[in-house]
Amino acid sequence: MVNYVSPGVYTIEKDISDYAPSINTSIVGIVGFASKGPTNKPTLITDQNNLIRNFGEPNESIPGQALEGALEILEQTSNLYFVRAAASTAADASATMSMGGCPSVIVSGNLAAGTLGDEGWGVLSSLLLRIQVYDNDGTAQYLDNGGLGKDFYIPAGTGASGQAAAIRSVVGGGLDADKVGVFDGGSPTSVLGLSGAIVGAFAGSGAYMSVSACSGTSTFDEACGTSALMAASSINNTGATYGASGPFVSACKVYGASIMNTGTNSTAYSIVSIHPGAGYNGGTKSDGTTSGNSITVGGLGSQNFNVIVNQDGVSDEQFKCSLVGSGTFIEEVINTGETDLKSEIIKGNLVKDDVDATVTELTNFGGDTGTLVGTTGFNMTTRWLAQGPGLDPGADGTPTSLNVTGATNGCRWNKLIQDAASNMAGGDNGTGSDSANNTALIGNANVVPKTGMQSLDEDQLNIGIALIPGVANQSVQNNLITLAEGTQNFIALVAPPYAIGPPQDAIDWTNGKSASTAGSRTAAINSSYAAVYYPWVKVFSVFDGKDRWFDPTIYAARQMAYTDTVADSWFAPAGYRRGRLTKPVETEVKLNQGDRDALYSGGNVVNPIVNFPQQGITIWGQRTTQRSPTALDRINIRRLMIYIRKIILASTRRFVFEPNDEFTWAQIEGVMNPFLDDIRRRRGITEFRVVCDKTVNTPLRIDRNELWTKVLIKPTKTAEILIFEINLTNQSAQLGSL
Repeated sequence: MVNYVSPGVYTIEKDISDYAPSINTSIVGIVGFASKGPTNKPTLITDQNNLIRNFGEPNESIPGQALEGALEILEQTSNLYFVRAAASTAADASATMSMGGCPSVIVSGNLAAGTLGDEGWGVLSSLLLRIQVYDNDGTAQYLDNGGLGKDFYIPAGTGASGQAAAIRSVVGGGLDADKVGVFDGGSPTSVLGLSGAIVGAFAGSGAYMSVSACSGTSTFDEACGTSALMAASSINNTGATYGASGPFVSACKVYGASIMNTGTNSTAYSIVSIHPGAGYNGGTKSDGTTSGNSITVGGLGSQNFNVIVNQDGVSDEQFKCSLVGSGTFIEEVINTGETDLKSEIIKGNLVKDDVDATVTELTNFGGDTGTLVGTTGFNMTTRWLAQGPGLDPGADGTPTSLNVTGATNGCRWNKLIQDAASNMAGGDNGTGSDSANNTALIGNANVVPKTGMQSLDEDQLNIGIALIPGVANQSVQNNLITLAEGTQNFIALVAPPYAIGPPQDAIDWTNGKSASTAGSRTAAINSSYAAVYYPWVKVFSVFDGKDRWFDPTIYAARQMAYTDTVADSWFAPAGYRRGRLTKPVETEVKLNQGDRDALYSGGNVVNPIVNFPQQGITIWGQRTTQRSPTALDRINIRRLMIYIRKIILASTRRFVFEPNDEFTWAQIEGVMNPFLDDIRRRRGITEFRVVCDKTVNTPLRIDRNELWTKVLIKPTKTAEILIFEINLTNQSAQLGSL
């Protein structure tokens, strides 16, 4: 404490408002298989739509019933962690997109004197362009002027320094972004010093464009023919250079640029699913509807394009991308892995010769582009008509041609080729043999991050209930129970396999005496952290359009969540009030009173699910699998103790490293007493006592730096057997005295 040594007024703030926090007792952890979504990562799911979007729809081809169980349980709780298990065979889905160049022309509306050497052509004038662009199928995109193209006017600039601004401010603003655009990446070659490039929005061998140029007029006349006809090349295209042809007026230059991929390099862009799974594979369902994901490329002007991700045939995500420049590369716009996600479905992956090339980013002009797609000379032809004073049309009065060859920098304006939707394919769920599936479900606790069910071993998840529905393998179930006992955080729910047989077979299975081909068990289940339910129940599946048999643990977890909603976790999740199942329509086996007695007594620990004639299908038991007759052989007591333990840990860690004296002891009692009294008032315990004094903190314990607290509670027991003693008396009996 600070020692104050001079006169003054000082304030000291001390927070002694300690209290025990509250926690959610019905957070469910489900481990199982799915067709999409992150693997070996507990993913918080808050509603059914969120589950389907992240992990896909349930399907009978997927082992187990994790997705079915999660959907049912989410009707009663909005806090569920889904862990998708997957074997090493899991594979991403992908769609390989062709990559090609766009048709283009280089335009200079106001070329200053001396730019092209010693010719000295320097007349300033306006420029009128008529542009027509054709898509990959050769279909004209502009219907203006009788289908000849659309007109764009470019005013006179102020010289070479203002050319780029003049072209881009007018043409760039006036062109339709979904058809053509002006490239804004600077001069393509230092030799030419050109002002800008008009680039078609479509790429590939089927796309081309035409540009006509005239000067000083608002309409075209007969003298203005096609001055440039540019064809975009396809991948691996070799052939003649497509240059410019036709008249140029008053020194207004239109340059034709050849853009072609040459050589034998095979370059493609592979759009890859962000997680493995067959759920990303595009296809058609039996009813004719589209399923899975596909990719569509939307052409935008110049080097830009949209990557459109379709979900079940409908556009779900769009990303504006480019293979030119920085900050717009597909990996940067979307993502390359599972961090900083911008897409929930895909990740970018550039592939060349089937080798990952994402480390090489395409830049403005050439550089690594040549390595990726092959190199070609940037061949350009200029042609003009000399109509002004001092302009030399040539000895014969015909237009003069000048061929200028620029540097060899590789292909320009490459983009993904617009085409029909390409289905993603090749995704694999990572399921296979029973042995591989069981290994994936059990997981590994000795790797980072943990895998399978081991990933539930995280205190911050606050899992209170865990299950692996549809899986009756004893190794998987035993590992889940062992994990529950080790963490002391949750209760594990298990069930015999479907079609195990009559009640005696279910009892034998629980006691480790089953050799059934449906699911053998050689070791008895004996733990207060586990509960067994039987038989399976029939439920209508909206995804299959038919009735299916569901693992009873699904509805056991669902009713525990329901119990927490209408009461507390220390109330029994059974009986007509909290155990009645409204969705199942039938039980696999009909149980009578004798069956229920055998399942629930005599050391047996199976919780029966009974189809009562009038009350309906109901959970009619709440035993844990503990064989010793203590309070912990009941689910409501085990869940009470899980809750108390978690609250004690959360509310008393703040006292670690505090002085081990009566002041700290009193603070601990001050936190614990109100907490336990609240449970008593809510019918969880009937009596309690907290002891934290010198009787439990002996000098030896204090010397060992230990602070002990003894908590004694009397849990509230459930009334499972109601007995009414009916006494018959004679008419003279005094009933008030009996």
